[in-house]
Amino acid sequence: MLHRLSPKSKSLGWLVVLGLLAAPVSAHTVKVSGDVAALFHIEPHHNPRAGQRSLAWFALTRKGGVQIPLQQCNCQLAVYPESHQEGDTPLMQPTLKPVSAAQYQDIPGADITFEKAGIYELELSGTAKNGANFRPFTVSFEVTVQPGE
Repeated sequence: MLHRLSPKSKSLGWLVVLGLLAAPVSAHTVKVSGDVAALFHIEPHHNPRAGQRSLAWFALTRKGGVQIPLQQCNCQLAVYPESHQEGDTPLMQPTLKPVSAAQYQDIPGADITFEKAGIYELELSGTAKNGANFRPFTVSFEVTVQPGE
C-alpha cells in the first residue's frame, strides 16, 4: 500500500532530519586498557589544524569510576604518523601537565602542534605511582589534522 505524505508531513520530516544533522556530535573517544578507561579530547572541538597549538587531554578512571589524576600516574604521551611500526621513534613526546577540562580536575594534558595535515596516532601509556592502584595501560587514539589557515 502506498501512502502519500502531505506537505505538512514533508516539512516535519525535513525538520527532523535537519535537527539530527545539527545535533552536537560527541567529541570524546573512550578506550579501555586493563582496569583503566581513558576519555580523550583534543581542542579545538576535535578539529586540530596544522601549525596551530592544540590541547589534548585524557580523563583517566579506574574500574568503578574513580578518577586517576596525573600526580598518581607515570604517564607518557607519544605522537606517531598514522602508518608506523611498533618500535618506531615517535614524531614527538609532548610533556604532560595537569589540566582541568569539563568536570575533570588535574588530568593528563599536553599542548601539541602538528607540523602538517594528516592522520596521527596519539599513544598514552602509564603505570601507577604514589600508592595508586591500577594496572599498567596503553591506549591509542587516531587524530585527523586539518590544513592550517
